[in-house]
Amino acid sequence: MSPGPARSDRNTYRSRTRRLLERHLAAMLVAALVSMSALLVSYREVQISAGELRTRGAPAVQGVAATQLALLRAHKEARASLDSGIADVVGAGARYENQLAAADQGLSRLSDVQIDGDRGRGVLETVNGVLTSYSSSITPGAVKYVTDPLMQREKFAEAETLLTREGTGVVPRLDVLQGHQMARVDTLSTMSPVQWSGWVVAELGLLAMVLITLSALWVLRTRCGHSLDLCLLVSLLAVVFLATGPLIATSETQDRLGAARDGLVRIEQQAGHHTDLAGSQQAVTDTGTRVRAGLAARGWQSGMYYGALTAAALIVLLPAVGIGRHLNADYWRTG
Repeated sequence: MSPGPARSDRNTYRSRTRRLLERHLAAMLVAALVSMSALLVSYREVQISAGELRTRGAPAVQGVAATQLALLRAHKEARASLDSGIADVVGAGARYENQLAAADQGLSRLSDVQIDGDRGRGVLETVNGVLTSYSSSITPGAVKYVTDPLMQREKFAEAETLLTREGTGVVPRLDVLQGHQMARVDTLSTMSPVQWSGWVVAELGLLAMVLITLSALWVLRTRCGHSLDLCLLVSLLAVVFLATGPLIATSETQDRLGAARDGLVRIEQQAGHHTDLAGSQQAVTDTGTRVRAGLAARGWQSGMYYGALTAAALIVLLPAVGIGRHLNADYWRTG
């Protein structure tokens, strides 16, 4: 019997096995690159949102609330000085000056951290202009017209109008800014459909990577006679890590973002409690401290991105090394 057909069958079998391994390698590289890109981008987006909310969003919301309360309390203290007759001697009073200084500092900080972009900057510029007019009304009322009660009260009423008039007053304008900022907070603290899609693509790609790796191990064992390949096993572990570690970290980050959003909603509500302005100020400060503390990244989460980056590199390189070594030794070099 001629050995030709048997040799031809062996060559055909070897050729099919080689092509099968090459397809596995190509599929693994494609799945790795797609899932790695989607995962790293999606994970980074969530961390960026948390960072923006911690460094700008929370201070901005707290700043608007604190500024509103400081302005209202300053006016209340000025009114109290007028009603008690202290204004006849010392003007609007030290408490008024302290609260107005706190409001000025708050507005100065807001110009750096507000999260409403050009529109927010425009609101703050207008607010500063109206506050100048407010001071121009209340200062003469407290100092110049001490012997003219009617004019004094007229100036105080004019100042109060500039502070609280619906639509154009300082406090209502800051309410508008706060509403825009809270909309931005909702965006930062909620995963968008695009972000959800990124995670779905990443997890499906990693699942495909697991199945392809297991299939490659089976081909190497049954068709090539090789034992379990160490490179593919390590790659499989890296895939499992990528499918679970960043997802757990992202889930915890989203929980913290949700808790921060709830805290900022409470701050917005506390700024609307005008019956006890001093108590509201303290409540805003306490809530803001808790919100910022809750947004601080956990130690293990800080290194997760770099761990994921390392694992992503492994799931690209190790299959190429593992399968490529067998192809080179058993097929390419001898073919």
